[in-house]
Amino acid sequence: MTTAVAAPDPAFVDTNVLVFAAITSSPFYSEAFGRLDALRQAGVELWVRRQILREYLATLSRPQPFTPPLTAPTLIADIHRFQAQFRIAEDGPTVTANLLALLTTIPIGGKQVHDANIVATMQACGLRRLLRHNTAAFARFGALIPVEPMVTTP
Repeated sequence: MTTAVAAPDPAFVDTNVLVFAAITSSPFYSEAFGRLDALRQAGVELWVRRQILREYLATLSRPQPFTPPLTAPTLIADIHRFQAQFRIAEDGPTVTANLLALLTTIPIGGKQVHDANIVATMQACGLRRLLRHNTAAFARFGALIPVEPMVTTP
C-alpha cells in the first residue's frame, strides 16, 4: 500500500521578494533567492499577480540604494522569466468583490488598499500563504492569511 504525500500549499510571492531575489547587490539577495529556491525545491507552487510584475518594473526602472535602474531589455527578460516560473493570478470580479468585503470588515485606507487587493486575489485563487519581506504591513490580515517572512530565523 502506498501513502500519498500531500503537495505543499502554494505561496503568493510579494514584489519585495522578487526585487531582492533578482538583484545580487540587494541587501537581502541571499535570503530572498535562497527562500524562493528552497520553496521550489520543496515542490511549492509559487504565484504572483500582474500588479506584482508592474510593481517590479516600477521599482527597478528607477534607481534603488542597491542598484541603478535596470535597462528595458533586462526588465522585459525578467518579466518573461517570471511568467514562466510563477503561476499568474488574474484580476476579475471575484477579486473586486473580495476587496470590497475586506473594506467593510477591516480598517483599510490609502496604500493599504494595495495590500488588501493582494489578500482579495489570494482569496479568489484559494491561496493561503504570502511570502514577503515586511510582514508587519499585513498584520491586519493575519486572521485571513498567514504571512511568511522572507527571512526565517532558526
